[in-house]
Amino acid sequence: MLHIINKSPLERNSLDACLRIAAPGGAVLLIEDAVYAATRGTAVESKITAALARFKIYALLPDLEARAVADRIIDGITPVGYDGFVDLVAEHPSCQSWL
Repeated sequence: MLHIINKSPLERNSLDACLRIAAPGGAVLLIEDAVYAATRGTAVESKITAALARFKIYALLPDLEARAVADRIIDGITPVGYDGFVDLVAEHPSCQSWL
């Protein structure tokens, strides 16, 4: 399953809920303000680093660039463009958006 998160981890608990409930082996795509969770030096860096052992984590590159954090991405997170977003949706049998 592909889990899509779009809210900042500082604003909502969507990331925490996803990481707590989602079955290991799926993928997580951070988009919009959720890309702040993909950056080094944040309060959620340790949660994301631990989650990399259970999930493949992606961050939407245009959103990272729009927020000027593309150069601070956590090792192990894969940046993807819009074409990569489409590929992820196509390769996973189901998607869950976390609001």
